[in-house]
Amino acid sequence: MRVLACLAEGLGIRATARVVEVEANTVLQWLVEAAEQLTAFSAYFLCDLHVKQLQLDELYAVLRDLKAGVRSEDEAMKRLERSPSWVWTAMDPDSKLLLVIDVGSRTLAMAQRVVHQVTQVLAPGCVPLCWTDGLKDYTTALLPHCGQWRHPARRRDKGPLPKPRWVPVPALRYAQVVKSYRRRRIVGVT
Repeated sequence: MRVLACLAEGLGIRATARVVEVEANTVLQWLVEAAEQLTAFSAYFLCDLHVKQLQLDELYAVLRDLKAGVRSEDEAMKRLERSPSWVWTAMDPDSKLLLVIDVGSRTLAMAQRVVHQVTQVLAPGCVPLCWTDGLKDYTTALLPHCGQWRHPARRRDKGPLPKPRWVPVPALRYAQVVKSYRRRRIVGVT
């Protein structure tokens, strides 16, 4: 417990090993065992959840060069777009429960992966109100999980039947919240 407390406070593996007077590999092994236990705990308790709202977002750390003024905001965003260090989250804003935390690049594949993980912990038939930022990949990622086949009605008496279409389920409510910034301050929300 002392080792996990040290790691939770931000001490590194070697520093924790010095504090508790064990080898660094021992601390690493205990960390791996704790992570496995946490995964099992989460899998047991985070299932068949009923949530009314779901906020999906991806976060990144502020670059030191941007803070120091060495790099412009546009350059930083271009660099971050290529960076694999985005932290993806899915959270119930009412209870503040984090349903999913994942790390990866800012791509459609990652958006699909996060949405798939979310659907694995939600109860069958639960379709919460989904909030996202301006990332368009969420729309594409949500439809395979929150959609159904619809057979359009015939427009004419003769001719081929129209092809079925994949459409959102009627219960799906989805909104994008796009913030406008000026000098790092929010000046508008759409």
